[in-house]
Amino acid sequence: MAILPIIRFPHPCLEQVAEPVDATAPATRQLADDLLETMHAAPGIGITACHVGIAQRLVVIDLPTDGHGPRVYANPEIVWHSPETATQEEGSVSMPGIHAPLTRPARIKVRYTRPDGTQAEDEADGLLAVCLQHEIDQINGIFWIKRLSRLRRDRALKRYAKLERDHTMDGVQSTFPSSSI
Repeated sequence: MAILPIIRFPHPCLEQVAEPVDATAPATRQLADDLLETMHAAPGIGITACHVGIAQRLVVIDLPTDGHGPRVYANPEIVWHSPETATQEEGSVSMPGIHAPLTRPARIKVRYTRPDGTQAEDEADGLLAVCLQHEIDQINGIFWIKRLSRLRRDRALKRYAKLERDHTMDGVQSTFPSSSI
């Protein structure tokens, strides 16, 4: 396993629709392992291949409080969502230090391929539903700030620009803490 470099907003890969993957390919399994290690190091609770500059439909989620352990979703798609909504703070490993409340459907059903190649459908609510929607948006080329109101998006972009300026010395990007979806 390896920690991969995370690309930063506004990298073009973050707005690119990702290509399907072969869930059973050894390279896909290796990428999933690398994404898990990268996500934990960021730190974060969800990551896609797009976050490391690879436009493939691969999502890894690890919610520390649910006891389920890491989940790998190849080629996930949302096939149903509830009319009820919930609001949750969201952010991204590709835009560290920036978070904003975002309202999404409270429950979803997602169809995906497991690493063994079998098709699955799972229902999710709570934080898992938020993470899945966030990461599936990402592999569909929708970076999370596009879901914000114009006012919140403008504020987030201004805060991010300030953080980037404040943490850049002599043209070298330093790191600062974040905990992101």
